[in-house]
Amino acid sequence: MNKNYKCINSFALKMIAIITMVIDHVGAVLFPMNMIFRYIGRISFPLFVFLLVTSKQQKHKHMQNGKIGVTTENIFPVIKKFLYSDHEIFLRELISNSVDATQKLKALASMGDVKGDLGDLTIRVSADKDAKTLTVTDRGIGMTADEVERYINQIAFSSAEEFMEKYKNQAIIGHFGLGFYSAFMVADKVEIFTRSYKEGAKTVHWSCEGSPEYEMEETTEQRDRGTTIVLHLSADTLEYGEDSKVEELLRKYCRFLPVPIAFGKVKEWKDGKYVDTNKDNIINNIAPLWTVKPTEITAEQYKEFYHELYPIGEEPLFSIHLNIDYPFHLTGILYFPKIRNNFEIQKNKIQLYSNQVYVTDQVEGIVPEYLTLLHGVIDSPDIPLNVSRSYLQSDSNVKKISNYITRKVADRLQELFTTMRADYEQKWDDLKIFIEYGIITDEKFAEKAESFMLWKTTEGKYFTAEEYKEVVKGNQTDKNGTVVFLYVDDPVEKNSFLESAKAKGYDVLVMDGQLDNHYVNWYESKHKDARFVRVDSDVIDKLIQKDETLKMSLSEAQQEIMRPVFESQMPKDEKIHYNISFEAMAADAAPVVITQNEFMRRMKEMAAISGGGMSQFYSQMPDNFTIAVNGNNPIVIDILADVEKSYGDKLKTITKKIDAAVAEERRFDEVVKGKKEEELTPEEKSTREELSKKIVTLRDERDTRLREIGGENKLVKQIIDLALLSNGLLKGKNLTEFIQRSISLIEK
Repeated sequence: MNKNYKCINSFALKMIAIITMVIDHVGAVLFPMNMIFRYIGRISFPLFVFLLVTSKQQKHKHMQNGKIGVTTENIFPVIKKFLYSDHEIFLRELISNSVDATQKLKALASMGDVKGDLGDLTIRVSADKDAKTLTVTDRGIGMTADEVERYINQIAFSSAEEFMEKYKNQAIIGHFGLGFYSAFMVADKVEIFTRSYKEGAKTVHWSCEGSPEYEMEETTEQRDRGTTIVLHLSADTLEYGEDSKVEELLRKYCRFLPVPIAFGKVKEWKDGKYVDTNKDNIINNIAPLWTVKPTEITAEQYKEFYHELYPIGEEPLFSIHLNIDYPFHLTGILYFPKIRNNFEIQKNKIQLYSNQVYVTDQVEGIVPEYLTLLHGVIDSPDIPLNVSRSYLQSDSNVKKISNYITRKVADRLQELFTTMRADYEQKWDDLKIFIEYGIITDEKFAEKAESFMLWKTTEGKYFTAEEYKEVVKGNQTDKNGTVVFLYVDDPVEKNSFLESAKAKGYDVLVMDGQLDNHYVNWYESKHKDARFVRVDSDVIDKLIQKDETLKMSLSEAQQEIMRPVFESQMPKDEKIHYNISFEAMAADAAPVVITQNEFMRRMKEMAAISGGGMSQFYSQMPDNFTIAVNGNNPIVIDILADVEKSYGDKLKTITKKIDAAVAEERRFDEVVKGKKEEELTPEEKSTREELSKKIVTLRDERDTRLREIGGENKLVKQIIDLALLSNGLLKGKNLTEFIQRSISLIEK
């Protein structure tokens, strides 16, 4: 009664009440003498009362605490479609179950619960394209009918948990019992044929077509111990019936499982075609190197295993063996690879395993960002197979693992630096990017890394920061007490600047790495008593500013005359902005030097690597170069003489007029000195405007003529082009013209 009662809801009660009322009223009008309609009417009133009561009961019922009931009808489609984001992982799950079944059998045998020889325990996988099936067979523990009912028909009740509780410390993969149902992501029908290892056990046949309905029976069929699972593939997943696809998945997900997995036979070339041999095609290495004690592994074996992981990879620099049992379990081998190009493309090379089962190569949450550049494997049973980024970010064990790997890598690098410094220095050019990346992204690593971070000089010598500071501070400390570290990004291209620095007795570092600018900024932020300056960022005498300074032969008036002359020959480039400065340099230094501002160049280069909004902002800005004219160079002095000669007496005349106008403007400024703008009379404002206009007009007249003279002076163009050439900025038509001009000057 109670069960049926619950099936009557408020809507049904309303409908019953309305019907009885209609019958009552219609009957009373049409059949006033028929009492049956009166009886119906009398029933309608208590029904209304009953409706009110039950409505209130329903409201109270909705407010009660309870558990949400979930049926297999609801959950099965969810499992089938969304159990795993990557559908191809189904094969990993099925084979992991077979491995578990085999490992359980071994465990029972070791304890004497299974008698006799276990025989061949190879797991066999076969694909039948024509039959549209994929089959996985093991000779493991098998299942009885009761166990099938318990472990298959009751979703998410894994036998692994029960087994691990009974037989502790056994290497069992599974925990949750959902893996089997991943088969329905690719199959319309799944069959199980299984026979338990237990004496007298019968063969059990189970089948299901992707609904909560299943069929199961015990048969008299004589089968071997273990389990066979047959997947009848869906129309849209027939690719998993192809041998090539199945072997690809096996190599990816199962290549290091601890039980042999055979997929067909080894093929050999015979009579113009490949034919099967009698030898099983074993696709996995059941004892990968990370499961072996480090003391039992040679350097050559580490290299061999690297090439097993990365067949086309170059020789690794060195390896780090991970092995810890407390407070978490973790083993693995990490390699420092050689990086040739952009380091971004080298990421996702670390493979994560759980009990030798492949999980992912997306390990950003497990290892620090900078260590994603490493190659190798990490195996930890403390990380679940179905790992997610949110899990990695929150799990305490994962955080401990990350800290452990960071410490282990730092300790290994420190060990190599301390005990094998010569070899460490030899490999430094390849190691540098890892260490710089770690320093600028991980503060804890940075603290350790300062002791084994190396700087390389143009002479090919290597120093730690502290060592190098002691070497150069005597000669490379500026007037403010700051130690200046000079560096070059390209010793060949910037050779002229490099030689100028060497001529001054300066030592120069090589900073040609992708992350050098980031590292330099980091170092300067931590060490306020030091700074980095690139050798082409300024003229040599201003790179490290001392108390004593050179005097310049050109007066300010002469610089004013020479400026439009050089402006006339300024290179024209939309992407590059040039400005002119006159500098006091040694007389034997180059007549023109082109420099690039240190700050802006760094910002642009860093933004180009980092990406994001700043990258776009700086990329739109032109490069800024300074054409520094050596005011003490004899060639520049000669050009001035030629300009003055070409202009003639008119130059002196107009210069005198400009000087007179400037003097008059100064006298006027003295007269109105102290007056605010609103206190000036109209006459004073007019006078000021006329004087200013007069100076501008006279200077424009002079500068126009000077530009004409400069434009005709081949020597001006030549020395500017020479400077451009030394910086790699002379290209195309301008380079061709430079070559032709050089030939003509030589012929003369």
